[in-house]
Amino acid sequence: QVQLVESGGGLVQAGGSLRLSCAASGRTFSSCAMGWFRQAPGKEREFVAAISWNDGNTGYADSVKGRFTISRNNAKNTVYLQMNSLKPEDTAVYYCAARLFGATAVTPNEYDYWGQGTQVTVSS
Repeated sequence: QVQLVESGGGLVQAGGSLRLSCAASGRTFSSCAMGWFRQAPGKEREFVAAISWNDGNTGYADSVKGRFTISRNNAKNTVYLQMNSLKPEDTAVYYCAARLFGATAVTPNEYDYWGQGTQVTVSS
């Protein structure tokens, strides 16, 4: 069992930065691929970024490539999402997700555990 708690969301002006954190409980965190997803009002949940459990391999949605960076610290059971050059269209609830013993994935139903989400609002 893995429990996930996101933090770091908030209100920021366009062009600004935020760093989201996702703290995980459970001894299997280091064996989980981790992902970040987001969901804007009236839209489906969409993939943002993912990082593998073993070799640090990462993947990004085209819309955030070059602006967002995902990283993890297995000693702290935490995964991060550094978001730079934020745009109003990045406004959404951001969710952290864990996938046990699997490779990185881009669809929500491939993940086993989810956090409660943290709101990110980017003003123009």
